[in-house]
Amino acid sequence: MLEPAELLHQLERERDRLRLLLDLNNNIVSILDLRELLRAISTNVRRVMQCDYTSVTLREPGEERRLRVYARHFSLPESVHDEEIVIPVEGTISGEVVESGKAMLLDGKDFSRFAPLSNPLISAGLKSGCFLPLISHNRALGTLNVGKIQAAAFSAEDLEFLRQVANQVAIGVENALNYREVNEVREKLAEERVYLNEEIRTDRDFEDIIGDSRALKDVLGQARIVAPTDSTVLTLGETGTGKELIARAIHSLSPRRDRTFVKVNCAAIPLGLLESELFGHEKGAFTGAIAQKVGRFELAHQGTLFLDEVGDIPLELQPKLLRVLQEHEFERLGSSRTVRVNVRVVAATSRNLLEMVDQHEFRSDLYYRLNVFPITIPPLRERREDIPVLARYFAEKYARRINKRIETIPAEVMHALQQYQWPGNIRELQNFIERAVILSKTTTLQAPLGELERLADRGSSPRVRTLVVTDREQIIQALNAANGVLGGPGGAAERLGLKRTTLLYRMKRLGIGRSGE
Repeated sequence: MLEPAELLHQLERERDRLRLLLDLNNNIVSILDLRELLRAISTNVRRVMQCDYTSVTLREPGEERRLRVYARHFSLPESVHDEEIVIPVEGTISGEVVESGKAMLLDGKDFSRFAPLSNPLISAGLKSGCFLPLISHNRALGTLNVGKIQAAAFSAEDLEFLRQVANQVAIGVENALNYREVNEVREKLAEERVYLNEEIRTDRDFEDIIGDSRALKDVLGQARIVAPTDSTVLTLGETGTGKELIARAIHSLSPRRDRTFVKVNCAAIPLGLLESELFGHEKGAFTGAIAQKVGRFELAHQGTLFLDEVGDIPLELQPKLLRVLQEHEFERLGSSRTVRVNVRVVAATSRNLLEMVDQHEFRSDLYYRLNVFPITIPPLRERREDIPVLARYFAEKYARRINKRIETIPAEVMHALQQYQWPGNIRELQNFIERAVILSKTTTLQAPLGELERLADRGSSPRVRTLVVTDREQIIQALNAANGVLGGPGGAAERLGLKRTTLLYRMKRLGIGRSGE
């Protein structure tokens, strides 16, 4: 027969424990954020069980042999509270419980069996601990961990009650994990929808691959061979040759054709934002990161990612790109959680990557990883027989856009088009034909041939200048015209149609000072 005081104490304890189970049920229903849920669980368990240590350990997504410890709390005031750490499965208490699926009661000497990984628990003075598996659908999601500084502090009754608590916690954890997964899919779909809407609004250079030359047929033949595989493709060629169009053709001929084709121009994004653009970031990862952002690699999951001007990716970011190409995994900025993706990469560059490797501007291991299946796209001057059909295609396209009719391209105009070197390739031809359509007052194309003559006369030699030389001269001319001013109205960046940060990067790459030297 229990004394009245003992009976009252027992009733109060049972009341507190029933209230804990009720609080856990309420938390499971009302809290869907995983970290917030685990903090609430840890606080409630610590209060009712009067523990000196509490935490919850869960499997790391995509890493079966690693665990993350959440909501850690030690009673010692100098201890670090709520700091997340990642531990291995092997050699740890939680790892052994997860592997066995069975609860574990420990006393002081048992903790030392797991040293040095249990050193924080020993340093906190714990003499007894109870580690319980969180079982859902016959699989251990993680563990619920409690400890006290008293020896033999947990009875068989405590263990049985904590098993009930662990069952409730497992339900809450599974709900929170499912919510996080659904939320991530929803965010990815929202980002994908925004991206696709932008793509729809963007006027592509041309809808189909135009031409019947042997050089173009060879390129399309290579694209047709590599498309059914998942191999990385590197498209090489001067600016304006249609590298993106070949990438789209590879995607449309591949088994991934029904998934997303995502592109990113590595030269057009400021260096400080490129990592976030490719891999995404967490809220608060840096100043201005007010919300989580899904990167282009995640957007392209199960689809194709087109990395245009891959040679402009800075050296410090290249190891992370190499890792995702080799291991298919990465971490968002501000996150230690590994994201796994299945992405087919098609890269493009107008630069000589081998020369960049020799000059230590591009990693050799990344170059060989990208250069699995190179496709060189010929410049327009090497497929002159395609110029007439391209010219007619663009003339009809832009005439239709502004409600005009172009029925004839004079022979002298066509001859001049075929004789010109087209250093800007198809893009330059397209822009020239668009201007000609605007200038035409009849159904006959009236092309400004004098413009072609002036452009041809500017060449210092019969051979077409390289893209690097052309870029350097354009930047120097813009700097001189702007009197060395980079940004703002009338500055060199505005004249070139670039962002100030992008112009600074290109100037550094080409060795150009503000004075244009």
